[in-house]
Amino acid sequence: MIYLFDKFDRKENLKIESAHRSVRADACCFILTSSSLKGQGTMLRWVLLALLIGLCASAGDQKAKKKVKSQSLSRGWGGGINWAQNYEDGLAKMAKSQKPLMVIHHKDNCPHSKDLKKAFVVDKTIQKMAKEDFIMLNVVEETSDKNLAPDGYYVPRILFVDPTLTVRTDITGKYSNHLYTYTASDIQGLADNMKKAKVPLHSEL
Repeated sequence: MIYLFDKFDRKENLKIESAHRSVRADACCFILTSSSLKGQGTMLRWVLLALLIGLCASAGDQKAKKKVKSQSLSRGWGGGINWAQNYEDGLAKMAKSQKPLMVIHHKDNCPHSKDLKKAFVVDKTIQKMAKEDFIMLNVVEETSDKNLAPDGYYVPRILFVDPTLTVRTDITGKYSNHLYTYTASDIQGLADNMKKAKVPLHSEL
């Protein structure tokens, strides 16, 4: 009897120890699983953060590119103005908006163009009209439209095109030898001519 009892105790002890090992193993698995899930959650947060930073950087790059493009098209005539890319683009925007097109012919190395540009930029009335009432284009190369050179090719030279596709040769400066030129001292005369040009031709009939 003593032998049988002792054998029974040993069996019971083995069962208890086995149960303890199983509990410890389950606890270890739980800890490992929790740690793994926590690690995955941290990794997911980092991935989402990286994606967010990437999107913000991409949006910033697009905005910077757009700003650089706008500044390059202005060539110093007014950064806040939405400048047309070329003559064809200007005509297309004019047709869509029904605003007159103002074309400024100039050269980067021309002192008269530089002086006019400086006066043009600081004049608030002109800048406001250019932003709100006109499709604006400035070019350093002549366009293919000979109608924009009614009395010759010279700079600075400013002409207006009505939405009816009529070049406003009637709107001139004060010089008889170069009808469409302006100097820095003629800035008020240019502002007055812009006011004339922004009135559509059909409204004058």
